[in-house]
Amino acid sequence: MKRRARLAVMAALAAASAPVHAQVSFDAVRARPAAGELIYFLLPDRFENGDPANDRGGLKGDWLKTGFDPAAKGFYHGGDLKGLIQRLDYIKGLGATAVWVGPVFKNKPVQGAPGQESAGYHGYWITDFTRVDPHFGTNADFKALVDAAHARGLKVYMDIIANHTADVIQYRERAADGGFPYRSRADYPYSRKGGTAGTAINPGFAGDEDSTADNFARLTDPAFAYTPFVPADESHVKVPEWLNDPAFYHNRGNTTFTGESSRFGDFVGLDDLFTEHPRVREGMIAIYRQWIEDFGIDGYRIDTARHVDPGFWQAFIPPMLEAAKARGIPNFTIFGEVAREEPGNGYIAQYTRRDGYPAVLDFAFEGSVRAVLAQGKGTNVLAELFDGDVLYEGGEQAALAMPTFLGNHDMGRFSSLIRHDMPGIGQAELEARVRLAHVMLLTLRGSPVIYYGDEQGFVGDGNDTDAREDMFPSRTASYLDNPLLDAARPAAADHFDPAHPFYRMIRALAALRTAHPALARGRQIVRGYAEKPGLFSVSRFDPATGAEYLIAFNTSNAPIQAATVVGTSTETLETLFGACPARVSAPGSVTLDLPAFGSAVCRLLPSSPGTQTTR
Repeated sequence: MKRRARLAVMAALAAASAPVHAQVSFDAVRARPAAGELIYFLLPDRFENGDPANDRGGLKGDWLKTGFDPAAKGFYHGGDLKGLIQRLDYIKGLGATAVWVGPVFKNKPVQGAPGQESAGYHGYWITDFTRVDPHFGTNADFKALVDAAHARGLKVYMDIIANHTADVIQYRERAADGGFPYRSRADYPYSRKGGTAGTAINPGFAGDEDSTADNFARLTDPAFAYTPFVPADESHVKVPEWLNDPAFYHNRGNTTFTGESSRFGDFVGLDDLFTEHPRVREGMIAIYRQWIEDFGIDGYRIDTARHVDPGFWQAFIPPMLEAAKARGIPNFTIFGEVAREEPGNGYIAQYTRRDGYPAVLDFAFEGSVRAVLAQGKGTNVLAELFDGDVLYEGGEQAALAMPTFLGNHDMGRFSSLIRHDMPGIGQAELEARVRLAHVMLLTLRGSPVIYYGDEQGFVGDGNDTDAREDMFPSRTASYLDNPLLDAARPAAADHFDPAHPFYRMIRALAALRTAHPALARGRQIVRGYAEKPGLFSVSRFDPATGAEYLIAFNTSNAPIQAATVVGTSTETLETLFGACPARVSAPGSVTLDLPAFGSAVCRLLPSSPGTQTTR
């Protein structure tokens, strides 16, 4: 590495890892575009316990009343906003530039049938959309978090929900098995009760495809499929008050996650909002505009985006951007969760074109990396992924801001997914595959998301609760027996070790992204791929100078020597990561030697000054 590049990386590493005391310009944080942010995603309950006094959320009684049981993976463990504030320097030191915080709104503490109870520690069972859950702290604590993050140059993205609330509404009817199967619009139309043999209700209602106030004024009876009711002791539990009226919910029973039920059904009993209703749209816009105005947050990650009608998002997103702009946040970030766990971005791209999302979580990236590193697919899968970037609204430029990721709190960690796809894989090979996946995440196009704990080598037992381990010392048996990648640290200890090899690797790659903007915001073109495991390479270009960088990966379990295309003006290569050849093998061609699961990041230098490509 040449001295200038080496010094730049060293300086970036030092800045990322040093304790943060100096204030960073608030305006400078806000001026950064969404493209190129390095996002750290966490669940507050599982991160750090800064105030044990709020562990029970101010509630009295046992775990089924308070929701607190640190020995049970489905209950509150004690993490809170004060603890997160205490660990912001750890996140900053990793090289993150934004923190995506799991939902902090007040939740129903415990729900579920007897013997199947669990708690709202994850934040997705909201009863009060206007305040922080007492298990996490107060609204003042959240404001302190935002201010402390901004002082460190970190943006704060809130995780929000508009699809559903906690399970409060009940139905009079119940199936023989005790459940509430989905009842379709065809079998149970809005104008009838109990199917085609029933009694006409809601006369004149033209259906959910007409979201005008005049049309919905004629929807006066919510008992078109089931007969909904709210238990007396929960009749005013939701805030704002309008959320307590069953008329603002679909009330069609549980979704099967396919077909019509995917949009109109309850998620395992969670009350599914009638998002086609103009009052629901107006109410949700007011709720989430207020969080922007009061707290000055920098973005929203929106849960369950594909389970809400497009008209809702078309009405919702512009007011959020307008409110942010009025608050002095010109680059407010919005990205939706469109959970489609397979390669190919054609499906998720429609949400940017039809629904108006500026960005969506890049499930297609996750599915493609999993295909080539865990399922034995050829690297053409990655080439096809990036070819599809033109499908997004805004095309390849917009794709630079798509949040990319490897695993998450729902599907599981990438290490766990590999173990699922490759039973019996050895520890060394697992570490090598996970390490290569992170190099891909941090050097290929998009805004990478690090799921908390991955930088400490976490390997969960599966998805959902099995992927939501504690960063502070755990008391959960199923977490304590988990292996760790590249570390012998006992699982009972805390996991904030900046010397962990994965933490150091991510920090080094984050420093490269800072020193070389091509790796964070630069245009990308695919250079080399094949229909089998092996070479995958791309070029990325500095957004200001047009300087070219070559990034190459070996997805196979054996060393390879392979040629890849580069710009014809290239003569020499400078190694930034891994090992690059010193010179091209011919104009426009470079021969790479990559170890098994190896990678390289190279800066390409032209034969003479002033001849760098500007493609």
